[in-house]
Amino acid sequence: MKSKVYFIKVKDGESVSVISDKLRILLEESKVLDFIKKDNFIVIKTHFGEEGNRGFVRAEYVKVIVEEILKKETKAVISDTNTLYRGRRTNTIEHLGLAKEHGFYKEKLGIEVVIPDDTKKENTLEIEINKRFVKTAKVARLFLENDGLVIISHFKGHLMTGFGGALKNIGMGCATRQGKLAQHSDISPVVYKNKCVGCARCVEVCPAGAIRIIEKESFIDNNKCIGCASCISVCSFSAIDVAWEKGANTINEKMVEYAFAIIKNKKERLAFLNFLIKITKECDCIANDDPPVCSDIGILASWDPVAIDKAGFDLVNHTCGRNIFKELHPKRDALRQLRYAVRLGLGSLDYELMELS
Repeated sequence: MKSKVYFIKVKDGESVSVISDKLRILLEESKVLDFIKKDNFIVIKTHFGEEGNRGFVRAEYVKVIVEEILKKETKAVISDTNTLYRGRRTNTIEHLGLAKEHGFYKEKLGIEVVIPDDTKKENTLEIEINKRFVKTAKVARLFLENDGLVIISHFKGHLMTGFGGALKNIGMGCATRQGKLAQHSDISPVVYKNKCVGCARCVEVCPAGAIRIIEKESFIDNNKCIGCASCISVCSFSAIDVAWEKGANTINEKMVEYAFAIIKNKKERLAFLNFLIKITKECDCIANDDPPVCSDIGILASWDPVAIDKAGFDLVNHTCGRNIFKELHPKRDALRQLRYAVRLGLGSLDYELMELS
């Protein structure tokens, strides 16, 4: 049976209030939040945005979702995890400060903003899943010990996985920093010396101190490299990439296995919302305001993370008139993550798009 994915259109230039009204219609008619019962404890997972990046789902839209959840007389918090790479999202205190600057704070949303400090053991769990790449997943305890999850994702391209949607938001986004490291750890960037100009931007962003300039060219110490790809994202000369022919695509499978760890025991206690607004080439972790690569399309809602991501992928490519993700990231197989998620029983590639108005 096909999974239902509900869809409401959004046009370029529509105001926040208009889009908020459309979101209310989507939530009401899709009934995607109907699994939530009185006195439940619900965790909302989203991305609070990197400093200098405005691609994340706006706090005004998140507030609409929060209001609908609170109508059910339930308790809720909104959360994200700290990052592997260097920046203001690498520790809880600075991350909370940045979230507030982007509009995510209790006085505005009506619920607590919680970013677990994964340096404290009580905030983490290790879940045995015994999958192909991940035997034990290291995740934030908050995303497992609750009565349900609402996953709010910005749908966009992604440097390492081709695109990022619901599955990436769960798999990478609910992992501890150790879990993120485990997902990235097999990816060793290489420097193309004929392109490197020795600008040292990669040196500045490397969180592991694995890069230095030798004779006006970047050198990466693979014994120190953690595979976070920060150097790739800041190189303006395409001088750094990963050796995809050596199996770096396994990050997709690892990410999906981490998603499996989070949602395997939450059947019928999940809701997914993907925002196809300000669709950018790269992830919201990139510390600059990436321009859109496609016009605004709309918002999707579903109980199936695979179907909602596949619908987003199809809608973006249909709007662009070509496979824009392949064009933006030609070495990445964007659908790899979805095919593997189907193999793990996380959802279906077959969906029915239910357009609302």
